[in-house]
Amino acid sequence: MTTPIDATSTPAWTELTALKEALVPDLRGWFADDPGRVERFSFELADLHVDLSKNLIDDAIVAALVRLAEETGVAERYAAMLRGEHINTTEDRAVLHTALRRPAGASPALVVDGQQVDHDVQEVLEAMSAFADRVRSGEWTGITGKKVQTIVNIGIGGSDLGPVMISAALEPFGGDIEARFVSNIDPFDLAHKTKGLDPETTLFIVASKTFTTLETLTNARLARDWLWAGLEASGAIGPSTGSGTDAEAQRTDAVAHHFVAVSTALDKVAAFGIDTANAFGFWDWVGGRYSVDSAIGLSLMIEFGPESFRELLAGFHAVDEHVASTPIERNVPVLMGLLNVWYTNFLGAQSHAVLPYAQQLSRFAAYLQQLTMESNGKSVRWDGSPVTSETGEIFWGEPGTNGQHAFYQLIHQGTRLIPADFIAFANPAYPLADDGRDVHGLFLANFLAQTKALAFGKTAEEVEAEGTTGALVAARTFAGNRPTTSIFAPALTPRTLGELIALYEHITFTQGVIWGINSFDQWGVELGKQLALQIAPAVEGDQAAFDAQDASTRALLEYYRAHRR
Repeated sequence: MTTPIDATSTPAWTELTALKEALVPDLRGWFADDPGRVERFSFELADLHVDLSKNLIDDAIVAALVRLAEETGVAERYAAMLRGEHINTTEDRAVLHTALRRPAGASPALVVDGQQVDHDVQEVLEAMSAFADRVRSGEWTGITGKKVQTIVNIGIGGSDLGPVMISAALEPFGGDIEARFVSNIDPFDLAHKTKGLDPETTLFIVASKTFTTLETLTNARLARDWLWAGLEASGAIGPSTGSGTDAEAQRTDAVAHHFVAVSTALDKVAAFGIDTANAFGFWDWVGGRYSVDSAIGLSLMIEFGPESFRELLAGFHAVDEHVASTPIERNVPVLMGLLNVWYTNFLGAQSHAVLPYAQQLSRFAAYLQQLTMESNGKSVRWDGSPVTSETGEIFWGEPGTNGQHAFYQLIHQGTRLIPADFIAFANPAYPLADDGRDVHGLFLANFLAQTKALAFGKTAEEVEAEGTTGALVAARTFAGNRPTTSIFAPALTPRTLGELIALYEHITFTQGVIWGINSFDQWGVELGKQLALQIAPAVEGDQAAFDAQDASTRALLEYYRAHRR
């Protein structure tokens, strides 16, 4: 285990502290005095155009941030990850999500801990592709011979957030198979997602690496019951009260036709009733929040087809290659990670808004919440020592223009500094016109207007020049100097979406290295799960388990017992 470099002890950190003390933000003046600012702080990342010019930076700040990355070994740590070194220290694992999107035949071949990684990844991708083609063509059918019309992915966390986000984002690329997603153990979720579905044309994908995840396995059993009840009601299988052997065989056959798994626990998959030939695995070096480009993406491959899924992977890989080969001063994900460190550790920002001007990205902020906050929400470094600075950011957001009518007031005129990333696409999925006007153009006018308003604000003199007087002048004045990053792409396609996701993966990685933390474990989610298992018997009436609880938990249990019908 290597000892992380303490970023706060580096010369660059000292320099950044001094630059922060001298900083007087003046985006209006900076733009007026520096005609080359936009060009100097704009970058191309594969298909993404990234404009950092409206951030609270100058050349000296950027140079110091680049030195911080150099002095904390960001590039070296990234190279170690690509080599398969066990940088996930608390679990003694390699971190190889980037291997999931290496193209077939990549050279040199990647061998880690004796595993032929490239071979194994391509083998699973080929199996996924073959299965997806069978389902999409109608070769694979339900127990009554009908073509699959709906797939229901049952997972939680990384086994849900990535697929559900991408499914919404790429909706225009879908075919005639609908995808739905169940994650919450709240019974409403499964009941709602199966509402209106025909059991004869529904295929369930149970996504759980160990096939032990409480929420996922509970929902899988409930889905199995739903399937059996529906098939029995339609006469597709006999009643459960019929001949024991025949009824059991029919139910086993139904599960084999209507359930597949994304798991490596083949014994548990088989015990559930799923044919292990239809179990698609992945590896310990793939963390849940980095797994959407693994077999966890099976639902996406079925919904959009193998070709689109490969395009998604190509987008990921393009950004991986950029990070590996581009000097830090022009390395977009690293620079954006450094900017987040600048705002978090030097300017006191606590949250970060992600504001896509694309309704298809309605779940993108939720996806980033797990990616960033589960990765970097840590208070100890990768050697077990306490962190030496603030870590992590609260990521949140909502598509524009909805957010404009909700929380933008706080970003514009509140007392908190909230850096924001604005994401937009030049071409819409569905071009429409209103009375001769291009609606997408009007939409993007809002995207452009918001970043301009946040950067440059509106002075009291400008407000008064419009005829406003008295106390209203202050209320209508905008301070400006609210930092934003603009990310533009030609269109939201599988490839550009892969690029966007990988961009934020590497932003997160950069911050984790500078803070000296392990961005690839998640021990913080374990305690609550353990306590839930201890409390469950008390909920179900076990007096000893009830007595073992604290006073507040006992009082809440009593309320539950009194009000549960």
